[in-house]
Amino acid sequence: MEAYYYSKMNKTKQNIYHAMKVGLVKLEPSFAIPKTDGGELQEIFFKLRLDHPEIFYAVGYRYKFYQEASHVLFIPEYLFTKKKVVEQGQMMNARVSKLAAPLKGKSEKEKEQAIHDFICQNVRYDKLKKPYSHEIIGPLGHGVSVCEGIAKTVKVLCDAVGLWCIIAISEANPEKGIKYRHAWNIIRIEGKYFHLDATFDNTLGGGEMVRYDYFNLSDQQVFKDHEPVIYPVPKCESKEHFYYREKKLSFTKMEDVKKRVPQAIRKKKPLIFHWRGGHLTQQVLADLVACMEQAAREKERHASISLNRPQGVFNVTFAEQLPGSELLFAKANEGECL
Repeated sequence: MEAYYYSKMNKTKQNIYHAMKVGLVKLEPSFAIPKTDGGELQEIFFKLRLDHPEIFYAVGYRYKFYQEASHVLFIPEYLFTKKKVVEQGQMMNARVSKLAAPLKGKSEKEKEQAIHDFICQNVRYDKLKKPYSHEIIGPLGHGVSVCEGIAKTVKVLCDAVGLWCIIAISEANPEKGIKYRHAWNIIRIEGKYFHLDATFDNTLGGGEMVRYDYFNLSDQQVFKDHEPVIYPVPKCESKEHFYYREKKLSFTKMEDVKKRVPQAIRKKKPLIFHWRGGHLTQQVLADLVACMEQAAREKERHASISLNRPQGVFNVTFAEQLPGSELLFAKANEGECL
């Protein structure tokens, strides 16, 4: 697949990138690369690892240079010994191949959803932030990860099934309480670009419940609760493959919401839907809560409602007893990972 960040570099940076990649793939303890300043070197190394998450074992570096020399001595920091890197690499390749095999011949949308659902059903967010949770071996080998490892795993799996995918990175914003960078993916489906944040969906769901609040969002949608990206990425202007809209679970009228309540109660399942009937003002929220509670009471149930307010997605469960609070606000994980 295309190395996206490499393709955006000038020739000089591409030469450094290529030399760095060759040395890392060979697991060299040190090697020469064309000379550049420390800031540029750091950016190239970072972008290389976004393009190639399969190079999971190179987590840092040191470098030496002499004033008159035309090259820099690059000294990688590897996560494991050379022998263990080879073993882990073989395990990762086998795992990716096993996951990719059933997706052969599937449509782009089917491949994307299968990869998203694998993350949501098999990976726990690692609050302890172990070193391997930032790499593909976290999700694929240990079932735990942070946003960086999840985004890299989504890309590796997309690459394996021929689905165009890159990793997007947003900056921290301490003024808004966002202490860390966040990573997610941009995917191309039927020639159009969409944001896919499997980390946020992972932290909103649980058990058998898979959420799709961040599945194929436009720029307008995703940047309601994501910071701007630090590197340019393709524009995501289409909303046509937004999950809830495609599944006819994006409502504009309260009557539509009310009709779905008895169906969910009958099936003994939660009602998850997206609201696009205007701004969720306090009055609109109060009316929606009253509407769902009234419909639930007609079936001798009570509505317990969780709202992802930035994305306008409601998760409604139904019980025989009155909940302590009819409305709670859900917050996707801010991705404390980079």
